[in-house]
Amino acid sequence: MTQVINNPQALYRHLPAMDSLLLIPQVIGLSDIYGKAWVKQQLTELLNQARNMIASQASLPVWCRDPQAIVAKLEQQLQDKDRHSMQAVINLTGTVLHTNLGRSQMSQAAIDAVTTVMREPIPLEFDMGLGQRGHRDQHIGELIHELTGAQACCIVNNNAAAVLLMLAAIAPGKEVIVSRGELVEIGGAFRIPDIMRQAGCTLVEVGCTNRTHLSDYEAAITDNTAAIMKVHTSNYHISGFTAVVDECELASLCHAQGIALLSDLGSGALTDLSQFGLTKEPMPQQMLKDGVNLVSFSGDKLLGGPQAGLVVGDKKMIDKLQSHPLKRALRCDKMTLAALEATLRLYRQPEQLPQQLPMLAKLAKPVSELTNMAQQLISQLPVSAYFRISIQPCFTQVGSGSQPDQLLESIALCIKAANSSQLLQLDKTLKQLTKPIIGRIHSDLLWLDLRGCDNIDELQQLLQQGLNHSVKQLETRL
Repeated sequence: MTQVINNPQALYRHLPAMDSLLLIPQVIGLSDIYGKAWVKQQLTELLNQARNMIASQASLPVWCRDPQAIVAKLEQQLQDKDRHSMQAVINLTGTVLHTNLGRSQMSQAAIDAVTTVMREPIPLEFDMGLGQRGHRDQHIGELIHELTGAQACCIVNNNAAAVLLMLAAIAPGKEVIVSRGELVEIGGAFRIPDIMRQAGCTLVEVGCTNRTHLSDYEAAITDNTAAIMKVHTSNYHISGFTAVVDECELASLCHAQGIALLSDLGSGALTDLSQFGLTKEPMPQQMLKDGVNLVSFSGDKLLGGPQAGLVVGDKKMIDKLQSHPLKRALRCDKMTLAALEATLRLYRQPEQLPQQLPMLAKLAKPVSELTNMAQQLISQLPVSAYFRISIQPCFTQVGSGSQPDQLLESIALCIKAANSSQLLQLDKTLKQLTKPIIGRIHSDLLWLDLRGCDNIDELQQLLQQGLNHSVKQLETRL
């Protein structure tokens, strides 16, 4: 090998043949686990990598010189590619309802319900009493009536879909009046004016960014007006010289004019969050009492359930949504409906919600408990010359556009490195663990907000593993 190291053609001849690789006992064992076709595909990729290295560097990869090294390289590649992309992570970013990390965690009740409907046939669209076809939203309807007083409900795959369907069914070709202070944009460039156009409605803006009065709405109503829509500004807040019109006043106006009052509530709290130390949010049940005809909200934000959009309210209007062609395109599957039903059942005992909903458990966790966790962790983590770990106060945000003004006091482990490259490498290492740890880098520190921790023992083991690995990498470079 060393005699021909500078001769590319000779190096190509030293590449192992595919047939011989497939006969290696360990490769046969891997084929039994992963499938012969896929193992062969990965070997082909490895051999192509070796050919590219010969062409570009006139040398063979180290692993290509020894059959056992080839097996080790193959096994590592198989494991890496077989890892689920939606693997569990530990969210220590300081944002509890992190949109990029799946928003709300499911309750055990929801997990059990989803597992059941995955395993067995269920009466998804079958009326057990009548013995004939039923409607998939009927499983949620009675619970929604019980919890909110709504006559009926319509369930779709998220709140953006709920708003689209609500407008398309109630106001096609008609005008819908919205305050300029409520023309919101949410994540993914979802804007109220855009969704109005997609629904076939004409947006009529009234008032100013900071002040809208009842007279503004009243003056904008024409023979072509179908509805007034209120949009909850859940992801931002305007303060100072402001004025808004409450739902009671608008309901009286809409009733007198024979038009609908719609509400895009968004965040979807079904209980008074102030009892858990959070800011009180407007709730669907109160809006319905105030005279709103239809209210839409999310399932995976402050409700603590799966991604879903719920529209609740007047039955005649809900019937229009259910019969609209968009409904079938936007409907939820059995797993979403099962998780949503199980989550809603928990609201029959609101005092138990912090023990049942992981989202509320995290938001309601006292700072003293987080401090104890931090002290326990820092006493068990390895000490090195490369990384200095300290306990620092910080703030947690709710996330997903919910309660933007609410910052909860929290505690973080802060890791400082000698330079930014070492800190970035540690952050990368933690993201590559068997269960990745996701923190945030700010002010030359890696912040790990412990409000997001579910299992302190697991976190300690993973952090120790990540720190030790990073130290070894740094020592090897030296």
